[in-house]
Formats: sequence, structure tokens, C-alpha cells
Amino acid sequence: MNVDVEFNREHLRALFEVARHEDLGLDGDLTSMLLPETTFMATGTWELTAREAGRFSGAAILPMLLESLAPKVKLEWIMPNADCAQVGEGDPIARFSGLVCQMLSAERTVLNFLQHMSGITTLTSRYVDAVAGTHTKIFDTRKTTPGLRDLEKYAVLCGGGHNHRVGLYDAVLIKDNHLEGIPTNRLAHRVMEMLNGIERLPSAPAFVEVECDTLAQYSELLKVVGIDVILLDNFDLDGLREAVRLRDTAGLRGKVELEASGRTTLETVREIAETGVERVAVGAITHSAPILDLGLDAV
Repeated sequence: MNVDVEFNREHLRALFEVARHEDLGLDGDLTSMLLPETTFMATGTWELTAREAGRFSGAAILPMLLESLAPKVKLEWIMPNADCAQVGEGDPIARFSGLVCQMLSAERTVLNFLQHMSGITTLTSRYVDAVAGTHTKIFDTRKTTPGLRDLEKYAVLCGGGHNHRVGLYDAVLIKDNHLEGIPTNRLAHRVMEMLNGIERLPSAPAFVEVECDTLAQYSELLKVVGIDVILLDNFDLDGLREAVRLRDTAGLRGKVELEASGRTTLETVREIAETGVERVAVGAITHSAPILDLGLDAV
């Protein structure tokens, strides 16, 4: 799998600097300073290995991460094209060689980034596998760790998932709070009023999506021209199937996509996909993914 993403390098440098300062503060690695000078300034070799099976990600940022944290440490890939790759317990991924003092100081921060990203990639791939054979795609959400959104969304792509909007700035998503207090019979009119203002926005949105909580609200939204995606929030399976039927009956298949959202789990995502919705938004793949256990040990 090839994931072609252009990272904001200035943002990454700032992020890695925050991570470095978080660990080293103003005084540096006090423990490593207690080592004999010959050990502290020696060179060594370490291997990054998987301690459990999963999907790896982080290769795209690792050279820049080392440049920020350990510029005298060189990187050699044992596993080519490591991003998105399936790894098994004990599999070697990469080899590092360079100054012991820099590697000791950088080790935990490097692992924190790689384990977190690989955990997201691994969990995403499990959701993607769970809906295999359907026409449904797994999407992430904005439920990300502040400052890490670009990396977390990249990890989702490495797992075979899809990115929803990046932030509030690149797409329109009219949610229930935007429509608070609007009677259902006025919903279509209010949404049309909002969409009529799109031409006044400072940039064109990537897509327009509107959330609904009931089939009555949904039926009103089907009347509105200009909606690309309708978000079906916390609909049960019968409600999702009915929403698909109503959309198709209205001749809007291929014009309006349906996105299911709300407390989706690995155990329920397959039956949600089988209702016929095109998209399932899963916040858990970023906000609740456990790390993938990786080791970085001297060899």
C-alpha cells in the first residue's frame, strides 16, 4: 500500500522540539550523564523490532524525528516500505547506529511516536478488514490528540482507512448544534439558507455534510440540493436500512453518500456496513487505539 502525504515540515519540527523539551528540559538526560565518558560518547547499534503482531506506521516521519532528536544517529531500514506493512512478533524493522548518548536520550520519544501511530494503523486495519467485501469505507474523525492530528490521520491511511475533514477549515459539516431549536419542518429551509452562503466563504469546502438524528430530519435533508454526505448519528440498523432505501427511492444514489456514526465497535461495524451505507465514521481508531508494542534495543 502506498500512502502519499505531504507533511507540514515546519509543524513537525515544532512538534518534535516540544517532545524533545518535554523529556530533556533544560538540563538534559541526567541518568545518562552518570555513565563513564567512554560509554557516553561511544557509538552503538540498536534494532527496532515488533513485540507483537500488527501494522507499522511512522517510517515517513522517522528520518526527520531523528534529525531533531539524534542528528548523529543513522537509520537503516531492515524492512523496506515499512509504512503500512504487517509485522509479526520479533520482526526487525529498522537499525540505528550512532552516538550512545543521543540514542539513549531519543529512545523513548521515538518509540512514543512510532507505537502510537502503529497502534492507530493496526486498529484501523482491523475495522477495514471487518467490512471487507462490502462497499463501505472506514473514516476517521476530528477526535484526535491536539497537535498530533496530521500524524494520526496519516496512520489511519496506513491502515487502509480514509480521512474525513482535517479541521474546521477545509469542509462544511452542519451538526445538530448548528441547527439547535430548528423545527423539523423548517430544517430543509434552514440548511438551504446556510448553503446559499457557501460562495461567500474564504475558500471552497472539500465537501458539504449535514448531520441528522431522526428519519424525519433525514427525509427533510433529502430535499436539499448541494449536500454531498448525510451523517446518520446513532441510527439503529433498521433506521440505517430505511435511510438507504429512502435515498435510493429518491434517485440520489451516487449523488448523496450516507455516513453512519455513533459508538461503532469492531463487533458491530460489519452489520452496519451491510445496511448499505457508504461510510462509517469511527472515532475510536484515533481516540482509543492502544499502542503497538515495539522495542528499541542495543545489538
